[in-house]
Amino acid sequence: MPHPSGQDTPSGFFTRLAARVPPLLRAGSLARYLPGMSSHTRKFPPGLFAPCMPMTAPRPPSGPLWLHEIKHDGFRLIAQKHGERVKLYGRHGNDLTKRFPLIVEAMMRLRASSCVIDGEAVTCGEDGIPSFDLLRHKLHDGRGFLYAFDLIELDGEDLRGEALEQRKVTLWRLLNKGGGGLLINEWIEGDEADGATVFLHACSLGLEGIVSKRKGSRYNSGRSPYWLKLKNPESAAVRRETEQEWGRR
Repeated sequence: MPHPSGQDTPSGFFTRLAARVPPLLRAGSLARYLPGMSSHTRKFPPGLFAPCMPMTAPRPPSGPLWLHEIKHDGFRLIAQKHGERVKLYGRHGNDLTKRFPLIVEAMMRLRASSCVIDGEAVTCGEDGIPSFDLLRHKLHDGRGFLYAFDLIELDGEDLRGEALEQRKVTLWRLLNKGGGGLLINEWIEGDEADGATVFLHACSLGLEGIVSKRKGSRYNSGRSPYWLKLKNPESAAVRRETEQEWGRR
């Protein structure tokens, strides 16, 4: 899926890392979830909710029970669509709808009467790497896009109780032809590459780090032991956090 600016995206490293892995939904291990989607409908409650947050891990997990994603340096963002209305808000409920028109336009194009998508809003520099400075100083907000990694509601159905794999496959199908503004945050299965290998590749590309997620887990608000993050100590995000800690001393 192309970057909105026409540049390659950091998440493309998964393609290079696991080039031998066949396309996910054609022959991948998650394909088995497609015919088994739950037909039980749970109505999604109105109003805002707290997003699921990863816990810090001392080392990345390994094994087939986990999958691994890039952790991008941006704004955590919940994108809601209800009919012809779209709202974007941050992890603390702050309204970001007017800041990211490209995301709003992409949400409007989705073939769903309603949906709630969780992801990271980013703006990339000339090197294709997400730049928090561009976001912080509100530079180029018009080209900011969303790396989507979870689907919380679709057509009124609350998906938070579904297994992580099922939510991701449903999200992939929803965004597969979504175009710019909404991009799938690619992931790799733990039986194809262990967490340590994925983390080293993320660090070599100068990215913030990775988030490893336990298969079969549901979406819970607040800190979750089933979502584990590991940050690149050389990344701009970690340097920024260190400077902020020194500034408070």
